[in-house]
Amino acid sequence: MEEFDGPSLNLNHWNQEIGNGSGGWGNNELQYYTSSKKNVFVSKGNLIIEARKDAIEGYTYSSARITTKAKKEFTFGRIDIRAKLPKGKGIWPALWMLGANISTVGWPSCGEIDIMELVGSAPNQVHGTLHWKGMDGHLYKGGNIVLPSGDFSQEFHVYSLIWEENKIQWLLDDKVFYTMQKSDFGTAHYPFNAPQFFILNVAVGGNWPGSPDESTVFPQRLFVDYIRVFQ
Repeated sequence: MEEFDGPSLNLNHWNQEIGNGSGGWGNNELQYYTSSKKNVFVSKGNLIIEARKDAIEGYTYSSARITTKAKKEFTFGRIDIRAKLPKGKGIWPALWMLGANISTVGWPSCGEIDIMELVGSAPNQVHGTLHWKGMDGHLYKGGNIVLPSGDFSQEFHVYSLIWEENKIQWLLDDKVFYTMQKSDFGTAHYPFNAPQFFILNVAVGGNWPGSPDESTVFPQRLFVDYIRVFQ
């Protein structure tokens, strides 16, 4: 799907989202996303998203968020993403997917699959989560895994998803750490048997990680070596 071996981001595959969305993309995030080569670029076979302490458009921090919406969408398969993650209080990298029908049905009805999220104040733990719409609104459920030593900023790891009809498994370095099946959803609509697209981003601040503090080092970089989809 994407080896990031070219000189720059392939805009035939990727969209660059700009701004802070509605209220920090609904999460009260503090960054302004740009298409600047300071924030998103390709170097030595890696995609790099860099979160910076840069005043821009009234925001304190800049970063990048890229998607494959309407360019690369697919249903089912094994996804392997080899990446090295940023860290620090208030840093929130994510490798994730949204239902391709988000423009018509909205979120969370479209379904969200978070392949990997990390809260920078706990840099040795990653999370895999599903978000969907239940009878009473937004529901989510997921699992996490902790490294036995060190943290995810020190070296590359492979974050994987085995996405089958009615079943999704999350893996770290080829070891399954969480599984969800359609039967876990009860009567709620199950949106995960339909096309999704990729999103890669590094948020700064927000409801989950909280704000950076004086301990947070900038810039912080997410390195992505490849995204491979096997169907």
